[in-house]
Amino acid sequence: MAPRKSKKKAPSFRKLLKTSNIKIENKLKNRQFKQQSIAKKHRKEQKKLKQALSNAATRTPLPLERYKKRPEDEEDEEEFEETLPVDMMEEDDLEQMKAMAQKASFLTRDLSSSEPVHARKRKQENVMDKYEKVPRLMQKEQEKELIHLLPIKDKTGIIPQTMEKPVVKKAEKENEDEGDGDGAEEVNAPKPLPLLTTQELVVLRRKRLEERKVCIAALGSSILSDPSANIKKLKELRSMLVELDPYVAVTVRKLVMVSLMEIFKDIVPSYRIRPLTEAEKSTKVKKETQQLREFEEGLVSQYKFYLENLEQTVKDWKQMKKKKSDVVSLKSYKGLAEVAVKCLCELLVALPHFNFHNNIIVMIVPLMNHDCKKISEMSCEAVRNLFKQDKVGQASLGMVKVISGLVKSRNYEVKPEVLKALLCLRVKEVEVKKDADDIAPKKRFMNFKEKRKHLSRMQRKWKKAEEKLEKELLEAEATESKEKKLKLHTETLNIVFLTYFRILKKAQKSILLPCVLEGLAKFAHLINVEFFDDLLIVLHKLVESGDLSYRESLHCIQTAFHVLSGQGDVLNIDPLKFYTHLYKTLLRLHAGTANDDMIIVLQCLDVMLTKRRKQVSVQRALAFIKRLTTLSLQVLPNSTIGILATNRVLMHTFPKSDILLDNESQGSGIYLPELDEPEYCNPQNTSLWELHILQRHYHPIVRKFAAHLIVGAPSEGSGALNVDLSRKSATDLFEDYSIKGMTFNPPVATPSSKKKEKFTIGDALLDSDLKKQIDSHLEATSIPSDLNFAAHLRKAFI
Repeated sequence: MAPRKSKKKAPSFRKLLKTSNIKIENKLKNRQFKQQSIAKKHRKEQKKLKQALSNAATRTPLPLERYKKRPEDEEDEEEFEETLPVDMMEEDDLEQMKAMAQKASFLTRDLSSSEPVHARKRKQENVMDKYEKVPRLMQKEQEKELIHLLPIKDKTGIIPQTMEKPVVKKAEKENEDEGDGDGAEEVNAPKPLPLLTTQELVVLRRKRLEERKVCIAALGSSILSDPSANIKKLKELRSMLVELDPYVAVTVRKLVMVSLMEIFKDIVPSYRIRPLTEAEKSTKVKKETQQLREFEEGLVSQYKFYLENLEQTVKDWKQMKKKKSDVVSLKSYKGLAEVAVKCLCELLVALPHFNFHNNIIVMIVPLMNHDCKKISEMSCEAVRNLFKQDKVGQASLGMVKVISGLVKSRNYEVKPEVLKALLCLRVKEVEVKKDADDIAPKKRFMNFKEKRKHLSRMQRKWKKAEEKLEKELLEAEATESKEKKLKLHTETLNIVFLTYFRILKKAQKSILLPCVLEGLAKFAHLINVEFFDDLLIVLHKLVESGDLSYRESLHCIQTAFHVLSGQGDVLNIDPLKFYTHLYKTLLRLHAGTANDDMIIVLQCLDVMLTKRRKQVSVQRALAFIKRLTTLSLQVLPNSTIGILATNRVLMHTFPKSDILLDNESQGSGIYLPELDEPEYCNPQNTSLWELHILQRHYHPIVRKFAAHLIVGAPSEGSGALNVDLSRKSATDLFEDYSIKGMTFNPPVATPSSKKKEKFTIGDALLDSDLKKQIDSHLEATSIPSDLNFAAHLRKAFI
């Protein structure tokens, strides 16, 4: 019979090529596994050999067997001793030779007179008798601790097993553990020093510190000179972060932290380094490209290890747990943590584009709410700086997300500084330009149908090449697209408003409420119109509750009118209740601590009356002008100037307000100054008699404004103001003439003068040298010195 043909098809060339590649890969894997098993076996053998050597070194030798001597042997020994040249030897040497002769019993004994040493033991032989027959020796040295193991029974009998307890030094053990771990650095601990005096220790510490400084400087300069070639020296410098010399450990670690921070700020590229894919690793590239890849890979790994070291330093300080291998005391943990936080803050601001920036954000944000004031201030300042310099919005978005999560996780019990940092977000500047960008025509490329309809074949070819070139140029530009910025800023504001609304709804009595109201007042014009009604209802309930302070209620009013002045213009809402509340509480301001709230009042008046002039009646404007003029008599000069500047703007905005400069009444009724409703207090039947009192004020700018308003606030003529005063807003004038801007230099104490425990402003004003400084300051500000300005200051501050 003919053989049957096989039904299997012959494998194709591609399949053979594929299987050959798989076989090659399997062979390589088998070879690697074999090498690993050989290396593992070799390590085990070396470990067993070391253990055997240590056991042999610590095992105590058993005494040799002693045998009874015959009389003939004793006579031979005496003859041998007589033949020795005893007169030429010392007694110690002689005794040593005798002892050596006794130990060599195996060589000198008569084998025929003794039983065989290795006689086979019987099973019936008692094991305990053997231990009883062994002679007891006097303990001369301290016995080493033994561990009794389970005995072994074989044909010869029961064999006891013991093992000496290994004694390993802590430092050696830790060094071995660090050597086994991957990525750990070996640091040799300094040898213990003999007892030294304090002066010698100071000199020794100074010497070692200088050596470490020179080493750090040399490594840093070599890295900065050629980062790609000397990237491996970063690991050598980073290994000094675990300095074990107790005399210079703290100082050296701080220096290395700061040095590495400055080095990374200089050598880090201006782009994010992404990990290579498997396809990119397998492809062959040029030598320069390979060097660049190795440099980037080493830089990212060392930067990661450095950030981990900084994070671990902060964690050790928080937990206050002393490490066994650490030579730094617990008291020094705080100083190391402060330097670590400072480095993290610098990297947060300087490298927002580089890898692991989100990890730094996660480390910094919880520190904003830390109990330590210095660390909290450093963290908040770094976050504010990041918000101010972030033009794109990517880093700001990540920071806002983490802050929102922190506030929610802590149940809204965080420091107000955490939310105050959100006021530095750069969102308003970009949103202002949105309308102009939308109106501007956007450039778009022609589609295929339009090209085929309007262009010839050659023109389409040229157009395609031109569009390709333009797209490449757009991709090569470093600036981000405006659409991406707008998208990032929209998402950022959504998270911010979500945090603010949560606090308004669930934590109205929290200390975060003033920060929330201030933030809403700043970003209110960006809130979606859908939330206006609910937000105004919540704000009105807060104002009417009476639980808020005066400053918080002002923030509520400011937020409500910012909402209505932005997108709320289209809504037909009359916030009469907010006007009434501000009018009622204006007279609570005074020349004391409440004087600082005047700038918020001026901002509210500008939004409520000037910007909403079409929705404000004349009666309401007259009532506010009259009450503001009355308020100007009981506040500090800078507040008086701001109030009068606001009245000047209102008189220009509402021309019918000139009836307040006339003594004759206009209409029925009398003025009711104590009525809280500005619409029904009959302000048209009164006059601004306070301006005549302000004309005799000691401050010259107040006198100028009073004289200017009395004549009707003209823009030209003899009663007009200077250009510097007329062009500035009320808030600018308030800040320019603030009394906090004046600084006094106290006199330098001489050896003969009496020392004072405390230096007050009253003492300074009574000093003759300081009085000359005040007089010169008054002359420089065109204020006559005969008005006793120093006495007024003394009354205000003492």
